[in-house]
Amino acid sequence: MLNRSIFLFLFVVVGSLSVFAQEEPVTYTIGEKFSDKYRYSNMLAIADDGNDGTVVVRAYYTGIILRPKGYFIEHYNKDLELVSEYNYKLKDANFIDAYVRDGQVYLLFLEYSYKSYHYEVHRSPFSQFQFTKETILSIESDPVEQPLDRNFYNRNFSSGFTTSVLFNDNKSAFAITTHYKKKKVDQHTIHVFNSNLTKLMEHDFSDEVEEKNYAFENILFSKDLQNVYLVGKAYFKKKRFNATERKFQYEMVRISKDSRSVQSFYSPNKFPEALKPIFKGDDLLCIGFYADRKDNRFNGISFFKLNSITLEMETSKFNPFSEQFMLDKFGREDDKSIKNLVFKGMDVTKEGNILFNAEEYFTSTSVQSNSSGGRVMVTRYHHNDIISAKLSSKGDLVWARNINKTEVTQGDGAYASYSAYTKGDTTYFFISTSAENPQQMSDDRIMFKQGLSRNRNVFLIRLDERGHMTYNKVIDDTEVRLPLMVSVPYIDYLNDELVFYAKRGTKKQLVQVAVKQHSN
Repeated sequence: MLNRSIFLFLFVVVGSLSVFAQEEPVTYTIGEKFSDKYRYSNMLAIADDGNDGTVVVRAYYTGIILRPKGYFIEHYNKDLELVSEYNYKLKDANFIDAYVRDGQVYLLFLEYSYKSYHYEVHRSPFSQFQFTKETILSIESDPVEQPLDRNFYNRNFSSGFTTSVLFNDNKSAFAITTHYKKKKVDQHTIHVFNSNLTKLMEHDFSDEVEEKNYAFENILFSKDLQNVYLVGKAYFKKKRFNATERKFQYEMVRISKDSRSVQSFYSPNKFPEALKPIFKGDDLLCIGFYADRKDNRFNGISFFKLNSITLEMETSKFNPFSEQFMLDKFGREDDKSIKNLVFKGMDVTKEGNILFNAEEYFTSTSVQSNSSGGRVMVTRYHHNDIISAKLSSKGDLVWARNINKTEVTQGDGAYASYSAYTKGDTTYFFISTSAENPQQMSDDRIMFKQGLSRNRNVFLIRLDERGHMTYNKVIDDTEVRLPLMVSVPYIDYLNDELVFYAKRGTKKQLVQVAVKQHSN
């Protein structure tokens, strides 16, 4: 193992005269390299084993035409040493998600047999691998081409059967939504489970489907898991829209065993985007962006406070971005449009301020020729700018910053994008890039351009409580030759540590990063 300490020097101006340097160490530990027989794989889950170790779950692919052949599970101890690994061979399964809880690995699949769709869970203890299989939900339906809706931004409700799965942030519970026709009548049901696969509730939502279809994007549970909050787009079936309006509006739905509430976020000439629910103590908030649609860009940050049972709107605020931010973000071009924004992190500070960050994300597809002369559909994943902002406890915008970047990947998106960790009033962003250095565009604006190098550096960008930005290269590609899956770390909030998985070809290792905050 190799230990390193990197010192970031942050210059703080006190008053107008004195300047001093404040040292802030970021330490990292590089685990031993281990051999791996699967060159091609996708990261599915990385989690704590309950004993300061790490469990990694991957799907692997083999053959001339790469096809999924099974699932590979690795167990590392606290010293980043590989303790055990297990190959769970499983062909042609329709994978949905994976998670690790209470000493077990869970794999969730959607299968079709006997005229029904079945949600199946394969699970095993990772202390002694032995997978068992159980069906947690079955829905009778004719088969359809794309039953599982992964793309929340372009939903198809006319296929006859569509379903999606939403987990909460810590994967303690999840909801399965099913939308299908039964005797020519639309059925929309929400099924809720905890991570142990106990069914918490089932809610018939069919009466709402007469008027609108829902594409839920985010989910929040109350602490006791008795109330579920779903936020997403409601697409109206018969409502006529003006040319300047969207064909949907964002809504929040609360369901429990015996009741429900619905709240719309519609405001004239204000169109919320990418809303995410969060509890601040007992207060239910919903935070996101908004557009005024004049120029098809997002124009600011929206803040809503709601009654946690009735969903009655108690506070509604629209904070416009400054002209400087809009200039930093879009330049002077007129044709920039809103991209899908995906929340990556949201934290409430001790003072009640809200720090959050989101990324512009979308996918594109094209048809390419493969080596054997066939035609294959290729999906590209676009991870663009990062937007980070701070709201006061009352929902007013304190500052907003944009980190300019453009990343496109065809393979495992875990190598692209970023991860963020908030400690106190400071947010740390970890970005993996082949660029040697970002381009400094102004005091609080940097740009990462695509580099040509095969190896990747890891940069740490620090946003302090005033929104001031500093950055440093924390891991050089000469020291860690394997690229980090920078966007999917396991984050240990108790010890202020992040564990990253690094892999290329047939080599793999773990890299542990510790963030140490300077105490004033």
